[in-house]
Amino acid sequence: MAERLRVREIDDDEGRRLVRIVRRGTGSVVTWRRAQMVLLSAQGMDVPAIAKVAFTSEDRVRDVIRNFNADGFGSLYPKYKGGRPPKFTLPQRREIKKIARSKPAEHGLPFSAWSLSKLAEFLVAEGVVDDISHEGLRMLLREEGVTFQRIKTWKASKDPDYEAKKARVEHLYAIADREVVPEAGEPEVIFCMDEFGPLNLQPRPGRQWAAVSGKGKEPGRAPRPRMRATYTRTEGVRHLLAAYELGEDKLFGHVKPRKTRTRFLEFCRYLRTLYPPAVRIAIICDNFSPHLTTAKDGRVGAWASANNVEIAYTPTNSSWLNRIEAQFTALRYFALDGTDHASHKDQASMIRRYIIWRNNHAYDERLRRIVNRANVA
Repeated sequence: MAERLRVREIDDDEGRRLVRIVRRGTGSVVTWRRAQMVLLSAQGMDVPAIAKVAFTSEDRVRDVIRNFNADGFGSLYPKYKGGRPPKFTLPQRREIKKIARSKPAEHGLPFSAWSLSKLAEFLVAEGVVDDISHEGLRMLLREEGVTFQRIKTWKASKDPDYEAKKARVEHLYAIADREVVPEAGEPEVIFCMDEFGPLNLQPRPGRQWAAVSGKGKEPGRAPRPRMRATYTRTEGVRHLLAAYELGEDKLFGHVKPRKTRTRFLEFCRYLRTLYPPAVRIAIICDNFSPHLTTAKDGRVGAWASANNVEIAYTPTNSSWLNRIEAQFTALRYFALDGTDHASHKDQASMIRRYIIWRNNHAYDERLRRIVNRANVA
């Protein structure tokens, strides 16, 4: 049997870059559609499923994945213009980018940062390229998304169990997508869980139909009303604890005043009641402290062991692996943008009614388009 086609292994930076492309939703439509297909493949979805989600053919999906495996992010951008072939090969460009992002001290050099001249000299000395000009190097790095910046703190996944956690999450997704049959003792139902918030009582910018303004407005028409300003907010905040059931494509959510370990366990107990006790379920979540079992508080682990539940954690700083993120973008777009709720009760009611509508219209084309553009999870 032929091996299933999927995208090559991508690191955290590449994963975040793909998410930025599809979340931004601006620029070339071709680019974000290709990024959508690549990220779906990285999350473990097979070619037929990607083709169905992206409303395209399986052959097209295979071409995009093969091109990305061969040419990297350059394959995501349409090349409408002609011109001479690139001077440097893809492996050379990758090596230049890798060295530029490293520190000179890692290569035994007494410098704290690369200048264009020092980097060019090092690349030639190491045999990465035969020759490269300073301007050519700057342009190449810019094309690869690398610029000279001030030093900032940076979050990269330093989780020692990164590979194991990522592999486990991808395996659970494969079970949910019915790509593999769960073995004895493995979960049959997969939830992706996270918190959304804080939910403030404030006017939220959005879009609506309104009369034409400016030069084309109707004479004598009053100015369009503006949204109120909220300099003081005395009602506190709320948090939405939400779970996305992958197999049935359903969203569940409870609005709570706080997101503590007790509230997390309450919501997990609710998820457990949705299926018989004999059915093993898995809950995929991040490393937010209320989700964890600690030396001082072992309630989460004890409850999971006693109730036939697996808590699967995404690697540290790798939230792009959690498929619920896109559902939050759709919730914000459909239920919150353009609103100005007077009370938390009204806002929570809107969210609950949206979840009911969303579960009854899971295959709505507009909803799918917003979700796919947001996170392709």
